[in-house]
Amino acid sequence: MIRQRIADAALRAGRDPAAVRLVAVSKTKPAAAIAEALDCGQLIFGENYVQELVAKAAELPAGVCWHFIGNLQGNKVRQIAGLVDMIHSVDRISLAREIDRQWGALGKTCDILIEVNLASEATKGGTSRQALLDLVTEVAGLPHLRIKGLMTMPPFFDDPEAARPYFRALKGLAGEVEAAGIAGVEMGELSMGMSGDFEVAIAEGATLVRVGSALFGEREYQRR
Repeated sequence: MIRQRIADAALRAGRDPAAVRLVAVSKTKPAAAIAEALDCGQLIFGENYVQELVAKAAELPAGVCWHFIGNLQGNKVRQIAGLVDMIHSVDRISLAREIDRQWGALGKTCDILIEVNLASEATKGGTSRQALLDLVTEVAGLPHLRIKGLMTMPPFFDDPEAARPYFRALKGLAGEVEAAGIAGVEMGELSMGMSGDFEVAIAEGATLVRVGSALFGEREYQRR
């Protein structure tokens, strides 16, 4: 059971299991699968695609806690404004400004994480570690956003231990941001670790682990 593995990993690291939350990555899974997970007590669901999230949200109870974890295009922000509780993938000031604008129009504030591309992979989103502090400083000035921490997605490795340096690096960057003392910025959340390596991520400080296939099984259909 995933929750037990999370708790065990936290205890091995000398951490409180309650400090680590499971984000059930439900992309490509039908609303019925999410409803079943809700019935089992799962609270947070992560989606990668705007259209898919909006469609599922319309089928499910209003109380579902949605996190947007995928690459987000500025022109699609309006569709999820006020619908998601957290966006994990803010990596540029233009996107942050659009989120601020759309949430501001609703009179609401959005919790966000800044995504960092630690391996400089061209196929993945995320700001560079060198640009992180400047981006955080800029985003912190937007009134309808709250920076809660950082997110990363390391390269894929067969051996989860190979991802450890990336998780450790993100934790270190969070410490650097915290030390900068930027007003309104918190570094309490680290979104890192997926189905194959979440236990290593927890050992390095993850507070949000994004687990899909280990929870729901492999994808049932491909996004069109």
